[in-house]
Amino acid sequence: MSPSPREITLDLQGNTIAARQWGNPDGVPVLALHGWLDNCASFDAMAPHLQSLNLVAVDMAGHGQSYHRHRDANYTVWTEIEDVLGMADVLGWQHFSVLAHSRGAVIGTIAAATFPERIDRLALIDGLVPPPTSDEEAPDTLRKGIEQRARYRNRSSKVFDSLDVATAARKNGLFKLSDGAARALVERGVRACEGGYTWSNDPQLLASSLAKLNEAQVMAFLSRATMPILLALGKDGIQGMIERIRPIAELVPNMEIREFPGGHHLHMEESAEAIARWFLPFLEAKD
Repeated sequence: MSPSPREITLDLQGNTIAARQWGNPDGVPVLALHGWLDNCASFDAMAPHLQSLNLVAVDMAGHGQSYHRHRDANYTVWTEIEDVLGMADVLGWQHFSVLAHSRGAVIGTIAAATFPERIDRLALIDGLVPPPTSDEEAPDTLRKGIEQRARYRNRSSKVFDSLDVATAARKNGLFKLSDGAARALVERGVRACEGGYTWSNDPQLLASSLAKLNEAQVMAFLSRATMPILLALGKDGIQGMIERIRPIAELVPNMEIREFPGGHHLHMEESAEAIARWFLPFLEAKD
């Protein structure tokens, strides 16, 4: 088993998903899903501690080195779930587990609730279910989503004259990152262009959803996710995350929660090994 990943691509109906495959090709299959505007390098710090697994960390559509959806399409949880199942099919996995962070954790949970016969276990990091919205907000949500789609469809990404400048920008973005974590995401998440480098992510990812789940719908999905679940939360993660997630998670008898030092990207920084050591025997289990 090589400690370095193998770069692979998956063909989804003619669309290319880029990925890194870590560990043992004959090990328990685990699909790793990163967060919003990140890429598969999100798992570079954890993967060397998960070498017994057949771990495939993907660049989700619109992220990293993977394909961008058509300009008329939308980046929603629903289309991502279709991609997740498509990836597993291409890999030949009838059953698999999910390791996921943030938005990827939301996608993993909803996918597992919808197709529980396919997903054996969930190992989640600083994410679980989408924040519920009220029914009364639906018209405003739809309007905002449509207006943002029009705004971002033709948006040009910022150009950085070096990887160092891009890394500094990523380090000081919405979620603060260490130098190493920011650099890993940047090296996977830029493309060369005239004048230097620009983000490879699809600008349409910045548009908000056209529709969101209400509280009853969120709980309906969560109640269907009956497989074993581990949830690692960052003590200094997204403001209010622990307070929002803990009361929900404690209603789920098949879920165990632990808090670890670090911010929202705790799995890329000081808690990477500790989280991996907690997750490994859980993901290795075949019962």
